[in-house]
Amino acid sequence: MKKIILLFTLLFCVQLEAQTYIKYNPVPNIFGAINLGVETSIGKKTSFSFDILTSPWDINGKPRKFIFFVPEVRYHFKEQYKGFYAGGHVGYVQYNSQKWNYDYLPDYYQQGFGYFIGATVGYQLPIAKKWNLDFFIGGGWQEGFYKGYDGATGERIDGATDWNVSGDWYLYRGGVMVSYKIGG
Repeated sequence: MKKIILLFTLLFCVQLEAQTYIKYNPVPNIFGAINLGVETSIGKKTSFSFDILTSPWDINGKPRKFIFFVPEVRYHFKEQYKGFYAGGHVGYVQYNSQKWNYDYLPDYYQQGFGYFIGATVGYQLPIAKKWNLDFFIGGGWQEGFYKGYDGATGERIDGATDWNVSGDWYLYRGGVMVSYKIGG
């Protein structure tokens, strides 16, 4: 374990010498979520971005808890951190949440996890020496594994003996990251 921590620390310190931005997306706050990230250079026109999108609380007494981990490799068409880019990602989500259309079933919720694979397109606009705005939208295929419960009784409500599985194509990320360059 000590070797893993040492390796992670060494890699993090090396990356601080490269162009690295810490990022915050205020748009999900409207929906009660938090979106933070970091993006660092890995090549002349490529970068690695890692975002976390989370809602760690109940809203109006209903579970709306989730966390998305989105590691992404990005290709910048002109220059890193300026102009258009496209990225590809594979990520993981975990949730304990009520579906948006369950108003008629107020105690029902789903608990599960999933993965997704997709793409992001965006535009990065420098606004000051160390500050950028990163406008982006992304989506792809999401596959979820979940169990349905009645919050009042704790009983399973979906009739399945194992996991329910569902998948769909949809947009699942977007906003405006306010980015600050750390180091140099």
